[in-house]
Amino acid sequence: MTIDTTRTFVPVSIAVLTVSDTRTPETDTSGDTLVARLTAAGHVLAARGIVPDDRAAIAAQVTAWSLDPEIDVVITTGGTGFTGRDVTPDALEPLFEKKMDGFSAIFHRISYDKIGTSTIQSRATGGVLNATFVFVLPGSPGACRDAWDGILGQQLDLRHRPCNFVEIMPRLDEHLKR
Repeated sequence: MTIDTTRTFVPVSIAVLTVSDTRTPETDTSGDTLVARLTAAGHVLAARGIVPDDRAAIAAQVTAWSLDPEIDVVITTGGTGFTGRDVTPDALEPLFEKKMDGFSAIFHRISYDKIGTSTIQSRATGGVLNATFVFVLPGSPGACRDAWDGILGQQLDLRHRPCNFVEIMPRLDEHLKR
């Protein structure tokens, strides 16, 4: 990672959504991990919520946040496995205007170094919805930490070179302006 010290850090507004039938604000350790990391980096927590493992509820909340001009990024945690209730990627991938295959690939590479072949049980993904970046992470604090430290913390920093998500955010809706 290269930081361009001639550039100024620009805070990004991020919403965090925990997807779980069992988590509460008091027990949401994965959401807490993301909030701690994004605020420590200097970003703004724009919104936070918990929804059940329900496709409609997940899609509705993420879509609403993606339409909010005050939110640049949505990060979900939970529901990326293979059980019958793990439906977060299924709810969101069909909504993506562009899927970010590289996010999943890098996440699995980082995760493999930490947990070995168990990474195969995650369907972590990312994409763009309504000119908003959306990242779908597993529900463990470790996976959230790995995704932030290994990918998001760098890509959500305008100073990161050679490229980053922040510098292309203003161009995510170009196809709508033609």
